[in-house]
Amino acid sequence: MKKRVLLSLMLIGATISFVAANDSTIATVKKEVADPVNAGLKIPGGFSASVVADNLGRARHIVATQQGGLYVKLERLKEGKGIVYLKDADGDGKMEISKTFANYYGTGIAIKNGYLYASSDQDVYRYKLDDKGEVIDAETPQRIVKGLWDKRQHASKSIALDDAGHIYVNIGAPSNSCQEVDRTKGSKGMYPCPILDSAGGIWQFKVDQTDQGYHNGIRYATGLRNVVGLDWNQQQNKLYVTMHGRDMLYTLYPEMFDTTVSAELPSETFYAINKGDDAGWPYVYYDHFQQKKIQSPEYGGDGKKAGGEKAIDPLVAFPGHMAPNALLFYTGNQFPEKYKQGAFIAFHGSWNRSPLPQEGYYVVFVPFKDGKPNGKWEVFADGFSGTGVVKNPRDAQHRPCGLTQGPDGSLYVSDDVKGTIYKISYSSK
Repeated sequence: MKKRVLLSLMLIGATISFVAANDSTIATVKKEVADPVNAGLKIPGGFSASVVADNLGRARHIVATQQGGLYVKLERLKEGKGIVYLKDADGDGKMEISKTFANYYGTGIAIKNGYLYASSDQDVYRYKLDDKGEVIDAETPQRIVKGLWDKRQHASKSIALDDAGHIYVNIGAPSNSCQEVDRTKGSKGMYPCPILDSAGGIWQFKVDQTDQGYHNGIRYATGLRNVVGLDWNQQQNKLYVTMHGRDMLYTLYPEMFDTTVSAELPSETFYAINKGDDAGWPYVYYDHFQQKKIQSPEYGGDGKKAGGEKAIDPLVAFPGHMAPNALLFYTGNQFPEKYKQGAFIAFHGSWNRSPLPQEGYYVVFVPFKDGKPNGKWEVFADGFSGTGVVKNPRDAQHRPCGLTQGPDGSLYVSDDVKGTIYKISYSSK
């Protein structure tokens, strides 16, 4: 099979070419090593970056309060606690820890209508906030959802809320491609995939009912292998998500795929979601080179055969295995006009792009208009990894994981290697 090479890297600085799903135009971005200024980040002119907190633990998703505080969800307990509350108490630009609470770890955290929502890998809780944006009773939250699948693989539960009293919860599929024996060469794909009854999709629950289980919720969308980034777009009144694509095309099917193709595919995908949508996993995956949905080899595909006629198409398809871990639509007024209503995506970084260098470890921006991408996506903030070329994820000093918008319109980015929180601001001066 002819190799299709996505990127060509040099040791310091490299030009990277990507193709969007809905645009055949090549988007070229400059890969940079860390800048000693701006907290080591490479960001556009006019922007500045600083570290406002550090060494928090494995910081996953984050959410800012309107009063200037910040809640951080931890993937592992630190000193027995899974949520950190931060605030700059003395105005020095650094956030001091003022409170830690919650005896569970997880990823999802959000604020809506005076409540803080947070998830473990099985449940979702909510806490009442006071007029300072601080939790009133940290020891006795309401458990609004319980008993969601936690089978270790893709167990984290990301969340988003709409304006109609609903919370949306990702339940990742504990599987690569729904084989009879997961990640095993020669094992067939199960049809229909039984996992989709309880995972591999987005479930909708009510925000004001306690101890809801699967029988209380609605399977809002399916065919989504694992969605770590999701956000409710207020302008469009619609859910948007970013999905982690499958792995191991070459390992499981060397007769169909070479190592380079397997490093590039399948695409990481960005969707607009309507109730009842099906994104096609595990039966198909998206190929940004061919710009179409491809039948998965577990279900009779050969790397070329199209499939998933009823499955939705992505808005944008990114290079494979980069792990889009957070999605945020920018609604502030601080950044230049081009960023208004556009989407920021935090790419956690790949682990399985060998023999090519690992890729991601940055925050990208997708311009939007009328709820759809309006132009080429671009790398907005780079340099988190601390190195120009990442050969192994362990080499990365930081990996972006969470995004939130501060009350002043600044952008906060969390890192789950060292628990660093970055603040990115813009000044027209």
